Parts: sequence; C-alpha cells; structure tokens
Amino acid sequence: MTARGWTSDVALDDFEMTTLPLEPDDDGTLVATLVRRIRTRSTRRAVLYVHGFVDYFFQSHVAAAFATRGWDFYALDLRRYGRSLRADNRPNYCTKLTQYDTELTQALDIIRREDGHDTVALLGHSTGGLIASWYVHRHGKKSGVQALLLNSPFLDFAVPIPRRYILPVVTALGAVFPTIADPKAISARYGETLLAQYHGEWTYDVRWKPINGFPAYFGWVRAVRRVQAHVARGLRVSCPVLLQHAGRSMYSGTAWKEKYQTADIVLNIDHMTSRGPRLGTDVTLQAFDDGVHDLYLSREPVRTRALDAAITWLDSRTTSTTTAVRPLR
Repeated sequence: MTARGWTSDVALDDFEMTTLPLEPDDDGTLVATLVRRIRTRSTRRAVLYVHGFVDYFFQSHVAAAFATRGWDFYALDLRRYGRSLRADNRPNYCTKLTQYDTELTQALDIIRREDGHDTVALLGHSTGGLIASWYVHRHGKKSGVQALLLNSPFLDFAVPIPRRYILPVVTALGAVFPTIADPKAISARYGETLLAQYHGEWTYDVRWKPINGFPAYFGWVRAVRRVQAHVARGLRVSCPVLLQHAGRSMYSGTAWKEKYQTADIVLNIDHMTSRGPRLGTDVTLQAFDDGVHDLYLSREPVRTRALDAAITWLDSRTTSTTTAVRPLR
C-alpha cells in the first residue's frame, strides 16, 4: 500500500492534513480534508470530529482535551467546507446527506486500517451531528464506530413561526431548483458571540466561517429536512449515543445581547430533548447551563465541564484491545 501523504495543516499549528479526492460535480473539483493532531506516540483509540453548517475544524483545544485523556484526534472538513472549499464550489452545498458517506468512509478507513486504531468514536456538532447519526444508523456496526458523541445536533430547524411556514415550500422547491439560495438564512449574532473582534474569545478564518454565514441552498434545506423527518420517526443507531446541549435556547434579535453568551441561539434544545432519545436504544442526554450552540466554545467553566463529561462518558462506554501508547512508525 502506498504511504499516505500528510502535510502541515494550513490552518492550525501542531496539526497535519491529507486531501481525500472525490468525484467532481457541476461546480468543479471536489475534495474532503482529513486533519489529525500531530503526536509522537499513538494510542489505539481515536475520535473523528465532523463540523456543522458554515463551519470547519478550528477548535484545537478540543483535540488537546481528548489527546490528554488518551484519544488520538482527527477532524474532517467535508466537501465544500473549510479547507476543502474550492473557488468554483457552491459553499456548503449538497442535495443528499448520503453524499458525505464517501469522505466519512474514507476517513474512518484511514483511522482504522492505515493508522491502526481499534476503537473509534464519531463526534458531530450541529449539522455534523445529524450527518453522523444518519451515517451510523445506515451503516451500523460496519461503520466501525463504537460510540457517537453529539454536540447540539441539528435535529430540527429553529425558525420563527412566519419562516417556519415557508420551510415546506423551500423543501419542495429544493427538489426542482436546488441551487436557489436564501442569502440571509444565517444571523450574524452567533458569530458575534464567538469572534474575539466582537464579543467572544475565538479567532478563526472568516472566509470559511463568515460572520453572516453562507447562503442556504434550497437543495441543502431539502436534504436536511428529509433526514430530520427520519429522526422524528426514529433511527436505529447501534452504538451508545451521548447528546450534549445547552441549558436553554432563544431566538436572536437584530442587535447583539449579553444573554446570547449563555444560550443556544441557533437551535432549539427542545428539539434535541424530544428527538434525541429516538436516535437509538442507548442514548444519554446531558444539559449544560450557560452553554452556547457549540458547547465546546462556551465561556469557562462551561466548555471544560462539557468536554470532561464527554470524555468521561466515552471512556466508560468503549473498550480497546489495548489502551497503551505505541511509537509511531
């Protein structure tokens, strides 16, 4: 087998990346990007992180937290997202969530077969949580995933009543006109709670995660809602599931407010608590007061509590043939 090429990550120090080629589409070249935290010694246990909508992996502190507890850390920038976004691509576009099977399967195969891990957990945030749940539901034990961690998964749209009535129309139009897009689908308020230049404490590449988001393509809305409908009826995720969410949610207004730092202003936690138990037969829910949509970007001490709880749960629900570290070849 030809040795895989890993190069220094273009976004984060102490990480390296490899490009996963995909079949081209009508908007040009498609690739996915697998990122891993550089380590001198490796365990048999690994976590694969999948980001949300208008997102990419930049949360190096999350990788460090897992690595400290004996979990090698990988992250996948899906096609048309982050490191994988090419100039001629429609940002974050898709028409079926099953399209992401290709890069998920490649990434998991690299982690297990090439890098030698026998215990693999999948960690999905927001839309990544929906994608990960749908993937494991359909692939079951063949996926090689022994545990599923969900950080505020996107199990339903959280939109005010007037816009909610429009969702079925957009979904129907998405079947015929998938590339029509709503340019104002994402509020800037959440980005303002995160970015250090506004009211947050984080820095990231706003080309890949712009403050006003990317347009929401009707084809993407249709793809998401179709899988959410399956979740509402119930999935059969075969492995243990941990679903973590904020303690409260609220709609955001036109102006930023301090209280947005202590709530999920992107999704409705009621959707997570009602639909989460339908993901499988072994689902644990954890709420974190004062958490934001991405719990691991919440203000301290919330993010550390959420990360610690996730890793503690993961340690308790997985086993490895060996947890001892081993030198890298």
